[in-house]
Amino acid sequence: MELPAGLPDWGMILSLAILLSALVVLVLRLVQHLRAESRRRPGSPLPPPGGADQGSASGMGSGLDDPAPPGPLSSPVPGSAFGQLDSVGLVGADTAGLGEAELAGLAGAEPAGLTGAESAGLTGAESAGLAGLEQPEAPASRLRRLRARLAGSKSALGQALLVILSRDQLSGADWEEFEDSLLMGDVGLAATEEILAATQTAMRVEGAQADPAATLRRVLLAAVATKTGRGIVSQGLNGNPGVILVVGVNGSGKTTTVGRLARLEVAGGNTVLLGAADTFRAAAGEQLSIWGERVGVSVVRGPEGADPASVAFEAVAQGIERGIDTVIIDTAGRLHNKANLMAELGKIKRVAGKRTPITETLLVLDATTGQNGLAQARVFQEVVDVTGLVLTKLDGTAKGGIVIAVQKELGVPVKLVGLGEGPDDLASFDPELFVDGLLS
Repeated sequence: MELPAGLPDWGMILSLAILLSALVVLVLRLVQHLRAESRRRPGSPLPPPGGADQGSASGMGSGLDDPAPPGPLSSPVPGSAFGQLDSVGLVGADTAGLGEAELAGLAGAEPAGLTGAESAGLTGAESAGLAGLEQPEAPASRLRRLRARLAGSKSALGQALLVILSRDQLSGADWEEFEDSLLMGDVGLAATEEILAATQTAMRVEGAQADPAATLRRVLLAAVATKTGRGIVSQGLNGNPGVILVVGVNGSGKTTTVGRLARLEVAGGNTVLLGAADTFRAAAGEQLSIWGERVGVSVVRGPEGADPASVAFEAVAQGIERGIDTVIIDTAGRLHNKANLMAELGKIKRVAGKRTPITETLLVLDATTGQNGLAQARVFQEVVDVTGLVLTKLDGTAKGGIVIAVQKELGVPVKLVGLGEGPDDLASFDPELFVDGLLS
């Protein structure tokens, strides 16, 4: 039947409406796809780190009992809620027993920071080169720069000691001045007494033939020496990764040290995974992500305020699953005189070591803090059994004697030192370079 003139063609209108709706759906899906691709792209920029390297006491969990193995937290997989793949809270999917790569597949995203070269089993340095990432400075080159920087530091301590020893016929007043110089240089009372006695004996035996510089160098080398090795144990046994726990007080440069240590390990040919167990400072995880992204290193993170022990446990578990050489765990900065926070740190170490032993516990100390650093070191040693020390800011502003004092106090070697602000300004501690720097 023919429609009367002037009435609308409702069939055509309905068809146009359906076609328009389909176009809208297609546009929305295209926008979502483009957003997911931009988040998944390796070169996507991360927000800059903010704030100082500080921990927050207010956000610290109060429970100190070890959890039954903690459930998996989140790995920094882009494209899911809050920029992470929540392996506990995925809606509509049973994630029990799935690895990170499978979970990432459910979310349609690759594991963050896991480059194709890295997943193919290449070393950290090789994968960095293939992915067009930064190439960290080689360890040998770092030592040469360390030597030059120490030689130019013009230590006031070393110069004062040499001036005194160069005098003719050293008197009792001269030796008192020698002792005072050591104490003012943060050498510590016990080490000062030993250095004083050894120097007096050497000068008396050698008599007029004594070379003050050579004698003092020999005595200081003996004072810096330790019975344990200074190498970093960065690989575990039986194919398991080495696990390095990094601890320290607020503002010591701990998170920066973790990033620099990752670069040092990559330069040495190791694959590395970082664990962001400082969950109480929002910027800490972002800082580690930026450090890792520059050299192709993945970061395991949890939501802000999560139990740091669970994050540490998950980092070790993923390190084992991926066949990583070295897992480095950052922890929240904490004051050494806060008993509950120190107990929390002990819990992190116990839980992280459930899957494989902790191979290193490094305490980061600001070399410019002097005797305050000693007080911090004593408490940390009691709680987590420190195996090595990292001294930051060991340049012209530091007195240098803290190296001798803290080793004497703890019986633990200084293993790494930081000089300067560059990303590769972290190197293995060399006693001869240090002593020569003091006396230059």
